[in-house]
Amino acid sequence: MTHSNRLGAAQSQSLPMQIPPTPSGRYARVLSIAGSDSGGGAGIQADLKTISALGCFGMTAITAVTAQNTVGVRAIHGVPADVLQAQIDAVVQDIGADAVKIGMLHAPDVAQVVADAIARYKLPHVVLDPVMVATSGDRLIAEETVAVLVRELFALATVVTPNLDEAALLLGRPLPDEAALVQAAMDLLALGAPAVLLKGGHLPGNEVVDVLALADGSHTVLRSTRIASRNVHGTGCTLSSAIAAHLALGWPLPQAVAHARSYIVAAIAAGAGVQTGAGHGPLCHGFAPVVQKVLTGL
Repeated sequence: MTHSNRLGAAQSQSLPMQIPPTPSGRYARVLSIAGSDSGGGAGIQADLKTISALGCFGMTAITAVTAQNTVGVRAIHGVPADVLQAQIDAVVQDIGADAVKIGMLHAPDVAQVVADAIARYKLPHVVLDPVMVATSGDRLIAEETVAVLVRELFALATVVTPNLDEAALLLGRPLPDEAALVQAAMDLLALGAPAVLLKGGHLPGNEVVDVLALADGSHTVLRSTRIASRNVHGTGCTLSSAIAAHLALGWPLPQAVAHARSYIVAAIAAGAGVQTGAGHGPLCHGFAPVVQKVLTGL
């Protein structure tokens, strides 16, 4: 089964953002396992901003500390695997998690710790964003980590969300056009992922085209009007954490993806004219549709 959904910038404002009720007396909890971005536009910082904007409670387990800004990455310091494990244990044993977003995993032992924790605690709604290349083009993952990530984490994820460059790296072939996206998404499913959201934003054209492929063999082509902006640093981190937030709130995966795309389209539009740094600035995570809904009564 195949179908297509066209979501433009204007339409994003009208997509329903109703929040399903959560169990009485607690927040919907989202754990981000990812790297820190000192510039605040991507990684843990972007995740927390997004999770909060969407009405959830964000927690973190930091995998690496990066020195970066809007221009590029200057240094990466990996957090030892035992310290990462301690962070995850501390959060999950006390607070728990309704969804997990996984971002930058820089080393094989770090990827293994994350996989072991997901299996041990039976953590639900895992969104795996296989962060490999920054917007600036900097490589963020060791080559030997890729095999561990695919072997240990793909099957544990609810959805894997590679961009075009990451999918090409995983599949070992270029993905030059829209026609290549659907087959690539299916091939990524064959690597063990239950679902794949292949992001085609790096393709040229007036539309951004993504493909959501599910284990039953169906796929959906998702389209949105491209917004002219240099402020696109952290879009992958933002989208994956938005999906995790909507899964934590109780939405099924297709709807969680649709709502997350609606949020990111609006956040890019809201931040397009803002000057932050000399390079690729962030989108406007503070677009905060949940807060706006409360304030306006919509």
